[in-house]
Amino acid sequence: MAVGLATLGASVAEAGPVRTVLVMGDSLSAAYGLAPEEGWVALTAERMARETPGWRVVNASVSGETTAGGAARIEGELARNRPAVVVIALGGNDGLRGLPLKQTRANLEKMVSAAKASGAQVLLVGMRMPPNLGKAYTEGFAANFRAVAEAHKVSLLPFLLEPIAMDRASFQADNIHPVAAVQPKLRDHVWPALAPLLK
Repeated sequence: MAVGLATLGASVAEAGPVRTVLVMGDSLSAAYGLAPEEGWVALTAERMARETPGWRVVNASVSGETTAGGAARIEGELARNRPAVVVIALGGNDGLRGLPLKQTRANLEKMVSAAKASGAQVLLVGMRMPPNLGKAYTEGFAANFRAVAEAHKVSLLPFLLEPIAMDRASFQADNIHPVAAVQPKLRDHVWPALAPLLK
């Protein structure tokens, strides 16, 4: 019995502590209109359990969240969860409300800086806006994510919805939120950017 306990203790020690991926997103990451386990974040957690054991996901995404909301919340989430990796997938609601680009960039930078200061690696997940907002705004909006990633030397996935953006059938009736059937595509789109941070 003593040998068995010693062996168990060794295996637990070798496994090490579980590390955390913290996702700070909006409704696209909060599985809006779906069961929580159907969303791309939950599906990513399942894939991590299979392929990168020793990691867990905390989904701190909030429907309707803007970058200002994320910037206000991130210090508390970092302190509570002590993540090794932070995925920041905010900005879409800023764009839909036409909020000033400088304000969005400043909020993104605040979140990235806080995450890095805590010792976490960062994956910044970008969004794009429909053309009806005007060329200057839509181009500036997309450029914000690139600029923040370059300035802070963090990983960037330019556009979360890239695999499905042009397919109307991939979206719920509101034409904003993806249906359950395409969430695996989003998981698989994010994975190549996230996986290198899980080493």
